[in-house]
Amino acid sequence: MTMDCRHAEFTLDPATPDVHADNERLRELGPLVPVEIDGVRAWAATRHATLAAVLAHPDLSRDVRHWAPEGRAAVSMATAVGKITSDTSMLNSEGEAHRRLRTPLIRAFTARRVQELRPRVAEMAADVVDALAKLPSGPVDLRQHFAYPLPRDVISELMGIPEGMREQLHELTDVAARVGDGPDDVSGHRAALYELLDEVIEVRRGTPGEDLITDLIEVREQDGERLSRSELLDTIELLFIAGHVTTVNLLTNAARAMLTRPDQLALVLSGERPWSAVVEETLRWDSPVAHFPMRYAVRDLEIDGIRLRKGEAVVACFASAGRDPDRYGERAGRFDVAAPQPGHLSFGHGTHFCLGAPLARLEGEVALAALFEAYPRMVLAGPDSGTRPLGTVLGNSTRSLPVLLGERSV
Repeated sequence: MTMDCRHAEFTLDPATPDVHADNERLRELGPLVPVEIDGVRAWAATRHATLAAVLAHPDLSRDVRHWAPEGRAAVSMATAVGKITSDTSMLNSEGEAHRRLRTPLIRAFTARRVQELRPRVAEMAADVVDALAKLPSGPVDLRQHFAYPLPRDVISELMGIPEGMREQLHELTDVAARVGDGPDDVSGHRAALYELLDEVIEVRRGTPGEDLITDLIEVREQDGERLSRSELLDTIELLFIAGHVTTVNLLTNAARAMLTRPDQLALVLSGERPWSAVVEETLRWDSPVAHFPMRYAVRDLEIDGIRLRKGEAVVACFASAGRDPDRYGERAGRFDVAAPQPGHLSFGHGTHFCLGAPLARLEGEVALAALFEAYPRMVLAGPDSGTRPLGTVLGNSTRSLPVLLGERSV
């Protein structure tokens, strides 16, 4: 079958009130659907098997040079698509370039190295939970006061961000990563962010430590051809943003799932099911990432009977794939920590599989256990708590999660 992605059948709307309802309609339209995202035409990979094929296909590349000129010309650098497709880190590299940029980071994110961080993550999670008790009485926003600070502080420490620079870095990256409400053009904030990152690099160069930024500086200075300045800056920005933004969504989505399903929470608090099951089911059922651009056809190819032409773009629909009935059967749309978990794609697939997956899983298990063991009688502050979506085409979560903590048990 030949279709033309220049004629969109569906618009991925950042203002949609229900991304999962949109995804259901997308899956009904087919495995690859012509869509518009941030004013750009692309194919949307909507089903699990199709997305797995797209993520690992040798003829689909993340290198923007393979995008047709008319596609690149349509991109606004102020949009989410523009910011991501212009990134020069390992995010958009392939082959030897991808190995060159990814290799210096692999050692820090192995499952063994991440498990060694468990005591420190548990200590930081306990601090975050303790801080909840010190807030004024009344509803507490779990996204702001629980889901956000832990992954932000963990990645800051792992990277070696100097404490005196963390607050400003957090503020600048929050704006730079914004893809919903807020200024359309964040180029000024990004310039300020790069200036601050240069300062961070100089501090770490003068006072090296056992951290990721020091490791990256050493790679650059030992072999200048191995890591350019722009690659160094984009890699640090990528690590910081990707290292906490999606985990914020994961923690928020998991907490809300538990609070709206007391039977599921009881299974975990009783020890019948582990917190790791909650993390994996949340990743599948309510993926922290809704849609992620782009992969480009390096030549004409066919997937699931759909012909893609050289230079066309494909956007990955992770939240849609996580509820695909072809993969998950009748439980596709139901949150169930006790059901068999055949796996999901929320961390990607193939050579670009998320380096930080072990860390995100660890943070999820540790943080959720600390929260609900301390506040097992916590409830949502009202029926509408956690129902206002982020307003982005990328992230999938809620802008806030007001709760009533209840009496602390530990």
